Amino acid sequence: MDAAAETWEDGPYMFILRIEEREANPALPWSLKLEVSMSGPHGYISASEWPLMVFYMVMCIVYVLLAVLWLALSACYWRDLLRIQFWIGGVIFLGMLEKAVYYAEFQSIRYDGLSVQGAVVFAEVLSAVKRTLARVLVIIASLGYGIVKPRLGALLHRVVAVGLLYLIFSVVEGVLRVNAVSQRVLVLCDIVLAFTDSCVVWWISFLLLAQTMKLLRLRRNVVKLSLYRHFTNTLIFAVIASVIFIIWTTKTFRMSKCQSDWRELWIDDSFWRFLFSIILLVIMFLWRPSANNQRYAFSPLVDEESDEEEKEPMMNEAFGSGLHLLCHDLFFQDEDLKWVEENIPTSMADV
Repeated sequence: MDAAAETWEDGPYMFILRIEEREANPALPWSLKLEVSMSGPHGYISASEWPLMVFYMVMCIVYVLLAVLWLALSACYWRDLLRIQFWIGGVIFLGMLEKAVYYAEFQSIRYDGLSVQGAVVFAEVLSAVKRTLARVLVIIASLGYGIVKPRLGALLHRVVAVGLLYLIFSVVEGVLRVNAVSQRVLVLCDIVLAFTDSCVVWWISFLLLAQTMKLLRLRRNVVKLSLYRHFTNTLIFAVIASVIFIIWTTKTFRMSKCQSDWRELWIDDSFWRFLFSIILLVIMFLWRPSANNQRYAFSPLVDEESDEEEKEPMMNEAFGSGLHLLCHDLFFQDEDLKWVEENIPTSMADV
């Protein structure tokens, strides 16, 4: 098939097709079926989406390697696995599956030029589930689940509520974006997701992590405290990087009337996935299965030992004060008995 037009470099183009009706007497009814096909060096995929496909391919390989590594470590130390390590394994598996589905979708566009609607919706739902579990993982890690406390207790309902809220709006936003619904609905979903993310960050940074680290300081558990310090520094880095990236994207893509940096559009989508991959990698390193796993596990005897140490000084003080009072009473009792013996006769003969 001969090409109607050819381009000389990658960029945005406008293809105008004009159809004129010839005069006929009498006028004849006619219909036109038109199919426009655009292909380039990489197939039917557009130049702006090609870097994104490469990104998903690389990330899929990375997640496969992480999954194999985590599975091998878990198999070696399966007797001492912590509960949070099962959550980490689930998030790794979902991340690997998500990247594989997105890569397969881009491959379909590249070779066939068509997007499979069902596959796109499935990818968005899978991505929403993975992001939800990722946030729940960060929350329960900040709570010290399995490390500082054996169970979540009353906080379980809050964690589930936050997870369900984020999952629902994330799925709705993804499906509406795929189906090209009105921009107002998408903006509303984005606002709710941003508000939920802000609440999660505030809850984690200012409440959960602060309480967990304060408890570890009181218990003088240096090993666990060092782990949570590294985790806190990672989250601080993630928040700072997110703020800087939001400012950059707003200035470059949102407030620009003419987007000349179209080659960088793929970064807007890939940055958040890459940032979470870094956080997940740090979590994997900090909570990796090892022979010293039980150092991080919750142990009632060890974790309550410091509480008993705090109570011992109070008991010693109470015991000391009680002993002082007892000695004081015995001293006065001896003085009274001595006075009785000296001043009161013991028999009638003494009288």
